[in-house]
Amino acid sequence: MKVVSVVGARPQLVKLAPIAAAFAGTEHQHVIVHTGQHYDADLSDVFFSGLGIPDPDVHLGIGSGTHGVQTGNTLAAMDPVLEAEKPDWVLVYGDTNSTLAGALSAVKMHLPVAHLEAGLRSFNRRMPEEHNRILTDHAADLLLAPTEEAMRHLAGEGLASRSVLAGDVMVDVCLRIRDAVLAGEHPKPVLPEGIDADAPYLLATLHRPDNTDDPERLGAILDALADLPVPVALLAHPRLVAKAEQHGLKLGRGALHVGRPLPYAGLVAAVLGSAGVVTDSGGLQKEAFLLDRVCTTVRPETEWVETLEGGWNRLVPNPHELGRSEWAAIATRPAPGTDRGIPYGDGKAAQRVVEFLEQHKR
Repeated sequence: MKVVSVVGARPQLVKLAPIAAAFAGTEHQHVIVHTGQHYDADLSDVFFSGLGIPDPDVHLGIGSGTHGVQTGNTLAAMDPVLEAEKPDWVLVYGDTNSTLAGALSAVKMHLPVAHLEAGLRSFNRRMPEEHNRILTDHAADLLLAPTEEAMRHLAGEGLASRSVLAGDVMVDVCLRIRDAVLAGEHPKPVLPEGIDADAPYLLATLHRPDNTDDPERLGAILDALADLPVPVALLAHPRLVAKAEQHGLKLGRGALHVGRPLPYAGLVAAVLGSAGVVTDSGGLQKEAFLLDRVCTTVRPETEWVETLEGGWNRLVPNPHELGRSEWAAIATRPAPGTDRGIPYGDGKAAQRVVEFLEQHKR
């Protein structure tokens, strides 16, 4: 069996790690195509080296651009690759422009498509990711759902016959790296200057267009973070840096201490060392949950509704609209201590993904 994995952004590279490891233990041929949607070394290269992923077999070098340009360029570049490889499966990951382009290229060439992390829904149609994931699910032949909730969403859209519950491959990699960090097998993360790793701090990321495109909204969110009573380690995504500069906003002020994005093991270590997380990232919400840290999500909704159970995650669409003490109490709240269960699986999802691909191969 030959499988082509199409990846292009940081979250997809993390998901690729356990999939690549699962394929390495078989006789199947696994071809990795990196679209280059994320080309910053902090968001791409370090994940291949840090997570032990084989170098990509094909690198398309797409780079940045508008959604239409990025998706169109990836779609055009994928066609000759798939024509040459003629795989049994094209495996696409998550909800980025690379996901949609990989799926579209494959289905138009009548190649079977499997969608890893299928069935997630935010029900916020302003998010480009929501359109990407819905269109990909409806185009794909095999839907690899991470949770029971995702399976329900797919059934509600008439896709039950194509859906299987695989579990979440992020659990596989997150727990493996957590154990390695706790065993001292990774160096301590490089936290922003001014953050004392031995004192309480919050870890924060921001990158979504809804939070960064409007200068007034971004400024208000940064003001709310800067006003918190504990230091905030802001791992600044290139999009955030560019938008703050465009809007004339200063990132490093008050409680905010600015640093670069971290390799995955460094991120896991930074979350473990923190008192909690503030983010608009879907992946980091779940990583905080898996690592027993409270998360405050600067969004009105989440795809990962399981994280809300027991108060492990709290949605705050507009932190600047809360009173100073109320916002501080939410962002710095202690862990609830409730049983989280294992809604995302047992850490063996990647192995099941390979088995499902074998079972459903045409």
